[in-house]
Amino acid sequence: MSSRHSIVPRGLNATRSPLSQGRFGRMFRKLTPAKFGPNDADNVANLSALADKMVADFDGPKDGPDAEESGIPALYTYFGQFIDHDITFDPVSSLTKQQDPDGLVDFRTPSLDLDNLYGRGPNDQPYMYDGIKFRLGEKLTGAGVPDASDLPRFKGRALIGDPRNDENSIVSQFQALMLRFHNRMVDDNDSLSFEEVQQRVRFHYQYVVLNDFLPRIVHASVLDELRTAGQYDRSKLAHYHWKTYPFMPVEFSVAAYRLGHSMIRPGYRLNDADNMLLQIFPDPHNPDKNALTGFRAMGPGRAMDWGRFIDLDTRPYGVEDDDTNPDNKRRLQFAYRIDASLVDPLRKLPPEVASNPSSLALRNLERSWRLGLPSGQAVAKAMNLTPLTDDQIIIGKAVDEPGEGDPQTGIATIANGAFAGNCPLWTYILAEARQFQTAVTIPATGAPATGINTPQLGPVGGRIVAEVFVGMMFGDHSSVLSLDPQWTPVTGSSFALKDFVAYALGQGDPLH
Repeated sequence: MSSRHSIVPRGLNATRSPLSQGRFGRMFRKLTPAKFGPNDADNVANLSALADKMVADFDGPKDGPDAEESGIPALYTYFGQFIDHDITFDPVSSLTKQQDPDGLVDFRTPSLDLDNLYGRGPNDQPYMYDGIKFRLGEKLTGAGVPDASDLPRFKGRALIGDPRNDENSIVSQFQALMLRFHNRMVDDNDSLSFEEVQQRVRFHYQYVVLNDFLPRIVHASVLDELRTAGQYDRSKLAHYHWKTYPFMPVEFSVAAYRLGHSMIRPGYRLNDADNMLLQIFPDPHNPDKNALTGFRAMGPGRAMDWGRFIDLDTRPYGVEDDDTNPDNKRRLQFAYRIDASLVDPLRKLPPEVASNPSSLALRNLERSWRLGLPSGQAVAKAMNLTPLTDDQIIIGKAVDEPGEGDPQTGIATIANGAFAGNCPLWTYILAEARQFQTAVTIPATGAPATGINTPQLGPVGGRIVAEVFVGMMFGDHSSVLSLDPQWTPVTGSSFALKDFVAYALGQGDPLH
């Protein structure tokens, strides 16, 4: 889910299967690449017109409830980014020329093995470790946050398994939390070797991905088709197949799994302090104002109150459009809805993050076109589904009651009809989610009794994402699905991301 990549070493150790660095490839090899104009210039111009419509007008960070909020706590956005950095990394893909995905190398193992956390292990990267535990960084301060640590750093740069996990304050502090999760697992299991602790950490992480993260973002009807008697079934994989080891499908990496870009809020509140409601990127008109940009030591007062990002406790829902309401400042923040709309700060990324083009939407669309992805309608047909009609592909916020500031644009009206019956796969998948909404009960006092309408990935986007996650685990002989598919944490089958966070913070029972 990230927009910036930097070269990092692969992270395998002797306990892993020899996957080597992976390869990109296609799930739907026989489909014709989608084109959106007669030549390169027209393709880019038409994609630019679509990208412009996919970015909402400016809406600054706010504390209170928001009509664009889903029922998914905000941390899942950045947990998704962390997962992305675990499984995919393409440092050589270019936006200036056509690309053959079969020739691209994935410098990550296409498996959920936490190589972005462990790097190459304590023997090869001892500066990251203290014995078999991770080194932690400086203590962090933050109003109302008693215990937090920065990442270990040298001259401001994080000493971690994947430098991308320092690209913003939220994923950076989640990486630090992962270090603490491992360290507590060592303390709770002092007779185990590093490799044995590492496997237990991976099992808990993979369990959360399969049983909590996927059900949050993928509609239940899609996941049910991949199960037999409640268990994920390898024989149900209809579209993701490999010969020896799993590969990274471009339909996943540059289209379906970029759903998280639509979940990003304009900003987030980190803790109680008045100045800790921060934009995700600096305001170009006020660059000295605090923002959540990373690749630097965490600033003073920035320790995260995790209860604002995940439901560790029950908090007030807050009151919309009431800036004076004290409940608004301590509420649980929710991810924005999965839809064909991105927040305005993503219209023009800071130059240190990306440029040429600086629009995240255009970067996604142009990369997909240059890699030769088929249209969303073509993929739907290949999956034996009835494609969405043009009238169902709405560009804009999937709010319940769109207002004057929430334009709803039909895909066929953009760029003189260049996208009629021919929608880019990424856009199609986001628009499809609007058709598969679930009412999610919010874990907050005063929340709507009927829940919050929450778009989820449907039969095209959800199937691609779920098959890749499940398939990668079946293809990894060291994963929880391969070694012990009925394994559950000792604390029970309901173990979720909130429990993972609580354990890292020192709360709850030991995990063995």
